[in-house]
Amino acid sequence: MREGQTPSQQAVVVGGGISGLLAARLLAKSGTAVTVLEASDAWGGCVGSHTVAGLELDSGAESFATRSTAVADLARELGLGENIVAPHAGGAWVQLPDGPRELPKTGVLGIPANPWDPEVRRSLGFAGSLRASLDRYLPASVGTSAEVTSVSALVRARMGKRVLERLVAPVVGGVHSADPGLLDVDMVAPGLRAALRQHGSLATAVASQRKAGSKQTGTGPAKAGSAVGGLKGGMNTLVSALVAELRSQGVTLVQGARADSITRGDGGWRVSAAGKTYDAARLVVALDGPAAVGLLEGALPELSGLRPAAGPLVSLVTLVVDVPELDGRPRGTGILVAPQTAGIQAKALTHATAKWDWLAEEAGPGTHVLRLSYGRGEGADAPESSGALDDDSLFEAALRDASTLLTVPLVREDVLDWDVVRWAGALPFAAVGHKQRVAQVRRVCAGAEGLSVIGGWLAGNGLAAVVADTSAQIDAGL
Repeated sequence: MREGQTPSQQAVVVGGGISGLLAARLLAKSGTAVTVLEASDAWGGCVGSHTVAGLELDSGAESFATRSTAVADLARELGLGENIVAPHAGGAWVQLPDGPRELPKTGVLGIPANPWDPEVRRSLGFAGSLRASLDRYLPASVGTSAEVTSVSALVRARMGKRVLERLVAPVVGGVHSADPGLLDVDMVAPGLRAALRQHGSLATAVASQRKAGSKQTGTGPAKAGSAVGGLKGGMNTLVSALVAELRSQGVTLVQGARADSITRGDGGWRVSAAGKTYDAARLVVALDGPAAVGLLEGALPELSGLRPAAGPLVSLVTLVVDVPELDGRPRGTGILVAPQTAGIQAKALTHATAKWDWLAEEAGPGTHVLRLSYGRGEGADAPESSGALDDDSLFEAALRDASTLLTVPLVREDVLDWDVVRWAGALPFAAVGHKQRVAQVRRVCAGAEGLSVIGGWLAGNGLAAVVADTSAQIDAGL
């Protein structure tokens, strides 16, 4: 804290992930003296980096959804506007039990905007496309009348089982590590049901969302997997820019300071961390759901029954390989795996050097970066257990899976370097019923003066949601 500051001018942010750093930035801009406490020795949380074969790569989030301008606007404010890039136009694929197919363009969560698009029909067959096209004749109330609806229930009701199993389940499993029956559609695809009510069909609602997203990247109708943007140098450069700005603003950044307790007094809030205490009138808790509720329930007993369960363990295996045969991008920017596909443990593979032209230039001809994801939140009998394998077992699985998915044999001798990064409970919570839990948590916290609780578990899916929600929550408390 700065000398001479009164408690009303002091704030403590617990958690140095992207939401915590953004909160600190907004508070500092308002003239508040800010201290950020981070338990680890790295900033950014899931927007991290690691070095593999001499390449600085994203270890977590590597893109952002373009359904809103939130992330792009932040990047521009931080001087990174010229580094915003769109993925290569190669598109993504899906591995089905009967073989690989191109994912249809202009889809959201795998839901097609046109059931008769050739790529859609190849995946669904005539009968599947015919069933999906009935969506346009159904009342807009189908799938929108209930207060809460899962992704599975919405898609099955409007477009049928084949769209759900062959298009939506692979995308949802790859992106959210969960079964579509478990996820609240309003949390993983905000605005989709509202657009359905407005336009009268799910396909048209998808088309409208994709059109809005394409405006953010300046592109026209695009291949599947391209409704996202990235940053040249990786999304981790956003964290570096945030930290640099915070230092220039005089924000106190403390690493290795895990918060042990939070108490409430007449003068505001007191945080105990790493043997020190920090007092402030404004407290921001930017942790995962279980940790946030666990710290706050002593001061706010009403939160005790609202602690969410931890999310699934997801393991990311990054391979940097010298395989010129991959220059042809055999599966575009990557491939998602349908849960019912036998013989493959990975739920998704991102061909990073095929997806991002800047990375391909940095890696050089013949050198490729592959990232495979393991672990699904679908119960004990599902492939979730693959995410908990030891590093060597995951490496061997990644070699086998990449060889199968890319149709190019890969052996140990092809690997220049590799790494495993594990994210335990890091994915945003989006289960059916969680939105109501979030509303309860926010009602309780709104009654505690000077408190803001932020993060992906409250905001919903992805960086776009986190950035927008963090800004709204901090602004509301200023």
